[in-house]
Amino acid sequence: MVDIPVSGPARLDGQVALVTGAAGGIGREVAKTLSAAGATVVATDIADGNPFDGNGAISYQRYDVTSAKQTDDLVDRLVKQHGAMHVLVLCAGSIARTPMAESTDEEWDGIWRVNVMGVVNPVRRIFPLMCKNGYGKIVALGSIAAKIGGVAAGPAYVAAKSAVHGLMKWTAKAGAPHGVYANIVAPGPVETPMWQSVTQRKPPSANGSVPLGRFGQPEDIAQAILFLCAPSSNWITGTTLDVNGGMLMD
Repeated sequence: MVDIPVSGPARLDGQVALVTGAAGGIGREVAKTLSAAGATVVATDIADGNPFDGNGAISYQRYDVTSAKQTDDLVDRLVKQHGAMHVLVLCAGSIARTPMAESTDEEWDGIWRVNVMGVVNPVRRIFPLMCKNGYGKIVALGSIAAKIGGVAAGPAYVAAKSAVHGLMKWTAKAGAPHGVYANIVAPGPVETPMWQSVTQRKPPSANGSVPLGRFGQPEDIAQAILFLCAPSSNWITGTTLDVNGGMLMD
């Protein structure tokens, strides 16, 4: 059992962070936020081109989280280059709102591969390395949908995000003796292209479904993720941090 340090400032100086799904609305903001906190950030996504052009503090690599081989290749390169991985943030995801009766095997498979195996692949390679090094912070992007049965998404997405929530609890329990933390940030509706692809909802009012009166912004989620990646959360593991404007008061 390693000694667990007392919580400290929300800084990541000298740490290496890998962010998946970093071309998306939330993932991009997470990469920028961790970089601003002092981390060396490796941002990854399946998108071609570098969404961080002009930001030399963030390196971008094209990477498909559903591929075990690409995961092995990526981790091998990063360990060779940086020596250790301190932070892993899992933002890659896809969404669908198809009702159960209309859903297909292909849709279920696609949602599962991105949202679940897109977490499993990086974690099963990086988690053992973190345990060996005696430290690591893993944060996965969950969803309020996994806790209340969906907002605008269909059953495939709800089931996939529920699996991620369970996986992070296992990882937290297994990692605790080795100084490795695992937590979930579960957003409510956040104004990103992915969310807008499944809903045309009007902005909420304070007396409606979102007590704080607005949809979330990527910055709201990124700052919560920074908290769980940094020493500021050194006595928190296996938890779900709900960031939803008061939609769910747990």
